[in-house]
Amino acid sequence: MAAASETPVLDTIAAMTIDSVERCHMDERTLIVVRLAALVAMDASAISYLAHVDPAIKADFTVEQLQDLLVAVAPVVGTARVMSAAGHIAQAFDVALALAESEAEAMAQAEADRRKSS
Repeated sequence: MAAASETPVLDTIAAMTIDSVERCHMDERTLIVVRLAALVAMDASAISYLAHVDPAIKADFTVEQLQDLLVAVAPVVGTARVMSAAGHIAQAFDVALALAESEAEAMAQAEADRRKSS
C-alpha cells in the first residue's frame, strides 16, 4: 500500500495524468487539443483548465488556436458550454499568472536575502 499523503486526491490525479500521457502516442499539440475539447464538452471548472495551462504553453498553443478550438466544438457542445469554457479558461490563466508572479516575487526575495547575508 502507498504511503499516506497530505494531498491524496491531487496525487491520484497527477498519477492518472502521467500514466495517460505515457500510454498515449499523440504529439503534445494534439493531446492538448483533445484534452481541452473534452474539458469544454464536460463544462469543466477553471481548476481543471489550470492543470493544462503549462502544457499548452509548452506546446506553443496560441490564443488563436484556443479560439479555433472553441469555434470547432461550439456546434457540438452548444454556445452555453463554449461561453462557460471561455470564462473558466480566463480564470485559469488569471490564477496561473498570479502564481507565476508570486513565485517570481519569492525568488527575487530569496535572492535579495542571499545578497544581504553575503
